[in-house]
Amino acid sequence: MRVIAGSLKGRRLTSPTWDGLRPTSDRLRETLFNILAPRVEGARVLDGYAGTGAIGIEAISRGAAHVTFVERDRRAQALIAANLDQCRIANGYAIIRASADRAVADLAGARSLFDIVVLDPPYDQPVIGIGEAGSGGGVGEIVAPGGVLVLEHARRSTAPDPFGPLARTRTVIAGDSALSFYAWPL
Repeated sequence: MRVIAGSLKGRRLTSPTWDGLRPTSDRLRETLFNILAPRVEGARVLDGYAGTGAIGIEAISRGAAHVTFVERDRRAQALIAANLDQCRIANGYAIIRASADRAVADLAGARSLFDIVVLDPPYDQPVIGIGEAGSGGGVGEIVAPGGVLVLEHARRSTAPDPFGPLARTRTVIAGDSALSFYAWPL
């Protein structure tokens, strides 16, 4: 696993040594960032279900102003911190230990807005509660006007439409994975 482009291009990232964590492949990350390219410079990014931190680190490498990594597994949090250290990234990020739905609710309550939100839940886990408002807020409450939400999911599964108040604008299939893009309706 490596950083695809930007100031950290070519840096190797450490993969997990345990089962149950499925890092986004280099190819799929490249596809994702080719689509997001015009939005990344100066963006505030949320990397939900961060795992190794590869998506957020790629965003930092490409000029994101700040990345918030959300990961509930302590081992994965330590892996994210190690990958940030390995890439010599000392600031411009936060790591939150929480489930994605709890973090979204907390961030909505704090009125935090993100230009790009990427959610990459385990393929066999539904994204229950994240899309819906209530108990602090749904994902729509943290996506900035003009922002985008990207949901990575298995190709064989259908992404929700709408996702909370956000409308699906595009789905890109790459191998066994798919990326569904959401935005505020016009």
